[in-house]
Amino acid sequence: MERRILTSEEFRRMQLVGLEVLTEVDRVCRKHNINYVIFCGTLLGAVRHKGYIPWDDDADIAMLREDYEKFKSVLYDINPTICFIQDHETDSEYRWGYTKARRTGTTYIRLGQEHLKNKTGIFIDIFPLDDVPKSIVGQIFQDFYCYCCRKILWSEVGKVNSKGLKKAWFTLLSYIPVDSVFKWISVYTKKSNNKTSNRVRNLLFPAIGKLYVHNPIRERYGMPKKWFLERAEYEFEGHKFYGTKDYDAILNYTYRDYMTLPPEEKRQQHAPVSYIDFGNTPMNYVP
Repeated sequence: MERRILTSEEFRRMQLVGLEVLTEVDRVCRKHNINYVIFCGTLLGAVRHKGYIPWDDDADIAMLREDYEKFKSVLYDINPTICFIQDHETDSEYRWGYTKARRTGTTYIRLGQEHLKNKTGIFIDIFPLDDVPKSIVGQIFQDFYCYCCRKILWSEVGKVNSKGLKKAWFTLLSYIPVDSVFKWISVYTKKSNNKTSNRVRNLLFPAIGKLYVHNPIRERYGMPKKWFLERAEYEFEGHKFYGTKDYDAILNYTYRDYMTLPPEEKRQQHAPVSYIDFGNTPMNYVP
């Protein structure tokens, strides 16, 4: 399928649908005293724009593993007419190592992923964060371990969208059961809790990708846990959400010169879509 180019009105509508999902997750977390922070581009948007970065297509939040498991235990309190929480436990066809909260009644299909069988919908991302080993050697081993697991999960997409040896390699990896990958990752997730002094990361998201490679090697594989425990409220699209109290530290860690806008050619939606359906969500509204 071809990429669907959204109009500016459709793009803004997609952001506002995501905002509705974000407010519902925030409501449940506040009610049950669960720590979360707006994360990555969403925190940057709050600091720099008081809302979405104009070209950002979704919202991101992060939770330490202990808080994430608590959040999973109160999913009964999520309003099902607004959204549903999707990870591999709630949707066995879902293959990614982070969670999505998807707007009920909508459809959102990533370009190149039309063949996947998982549930779809306009979403926000929820990143569970787990402890990394304290030694650099342990961190590097963990990163390679997680890299291999991530490639197995990606194989179902890679075998369709690759050619030649890559296609053959991803086809071979796709025979490994997804349940096995999440079982292997649980070796690390079971060790994580809020009281340890370890740094943290999302295990199945690259730790040495473009966001973090500029950091010293002793800091590259994980972030200080206090960034997710010491919080402050930030204005975002007219609402208040929790973010890291030391926003300058985490945004410098992630983006360096974060107040400088990127060149216009880089101000693009980062998740190209082939099909979107807004369902019965209104065209213009404030959640």
